[in-house]
Amino acid sequence: MTPAPAAALSATLDRDDPPAAPGDPLPPLWHWLYFLPVYRQSELGPDGHPVRGGFLPPVPLPRRMWAGSRLEFHRPIRMGEAITRESSIASVNHKDGRTGPLVFVVVKHQISGSDGPSVTEQHDIVYRGNTQPGESAPEPPAAPGSAAWERTIVPDDVLLFRYSALTFNGHRIHYDRRYATEVEGYPGLVVHGPLLATLLTDLVRRNLPQAQITSFTFRAVSPIFDTAPFSVCGAPAGDGSSVHLWARNARGGLAMDATATC
Repeated sequence: MTPAPAAALSATLDRDDPPAAPGDPLPPLWHWLYFLPVYRQSELGPDGHPVRGGFLPPVPLPRRMWAGSRLEFHRPIRMGEAITRESSIASVNHKDGRTGPLVFVVVKHQISGSDGPSVTEQHDIVYRGNTQPGESAPEPPAAPGSAAWERTIVPDDVLLFRYSALTFNGHRIHYDRRYATEVEGYPGLVVHGPLLATLLTDLVRRNLPQAQITSFTFRAVSPIFDTAPFSVCGAPAGDGSSVHLWARNARGGLAMDATATC
């Protein structure tokens, strides 16, 4: 575990963290900066993703999205330690949705160090067809009305570019405006689902700096675009051990729903 990626994400999230020292714990979800798949340029498809059929199954549907994750944090990942990740395809399911066929793939990751497992993650990926002419996205449900914590995020091109670079994510919907709007039919650049999730856990860190997140679950409800600011919100639950978190678009719609257990 090297400190440079963590320092770069800290700056991207507009944090004023001190330089990481050996033994310092990695914040939750920041492990997504590591174990990056390094594909050759000739192995990428027209959307900037690797061509299917390697590790992920060769699903023929063109659009791929991070639909959610369920994570258990068993012990901190620490700077300077050697860690490994083992990944496997847990399931592949075909369904028919309102707008056509869908394929759901669940990938399981197990991250371990010398003292045993650190993180267990189940990552949900959904594949779907391209938007049809005249098709409009359904309105998302309304986000919760009251929050104990709230932070407004301006998702400009630089923020999305920096996060794409940090995660070596070539998916063009996050930085290529012409492709996102003219080919995939989005109204603007798409804010990364894992960036939204990271901003939600960062909200916990800003408001409960001594808390240790032991589990985190999130579900993507609707996309957020760079066309307007959005908010990350949270409220401690009545049980005293969990926090309800959500991302809200500029019109008050729910974009992501999450729960952190501390």
